[in-house]
Amino acid sequence: MGPIAVCLWFNGQAEEAARFYASIFPDSGVDEVSRSSADTPSGPKGMVLTVGFHLNGQRFVGLNGGPEFTFSEAISFVIDCESQAEVDRYWGALTADGGSPGPCGWLKDRFGVSWQVVPTRLYELVGGPDPAAAERAMKAMLEMSKIEVAELERAYASG
Repeated sequence: MGPIAVCLWFNGQAEEAARFYASIFPDSGVDEVSRSSADTPSGPKGMVLTVGFHLNGQRFVGLNGGPEFTFSEAISFVIDCESQAEVDRYWGALTADGGSPGPCGWLKDRFGVSWQVVPTRLYELVGGPDPAAAERAMKAMLEMSKIEVAELERAYASG
């Protein structure tokens, strides 16, 4: 068996989305674009049908399947960030041009795909050895949209 790939269903935006994502993440690129050889329910002959791409080494397929299905928060991609600068960069790129921020580090990009932009420091603080401090950090995170490490650390230390 080969590696498992994630397939994302788009309404005509698979190639645009693949190129957008590949521009944001390291070790990423568009591998192949397949066009339909005949008219299909999704569109005319010659339209982009599928796009093979990889993000940070993970394989994806973008499928232009039409408007029948849309993305929801039931599936999201988690980006573990080593620094606040990394959080800021991914948050800014993914909310740009029509994306929307959500609570607790969640956002939707302009294609409706849900992402969680999470500093690894969050895991350390909410899993820290002091239960009261961990609870304060968790409570602070629950009040945030984009997660701010300095605010989490202040909450953790404010005992």
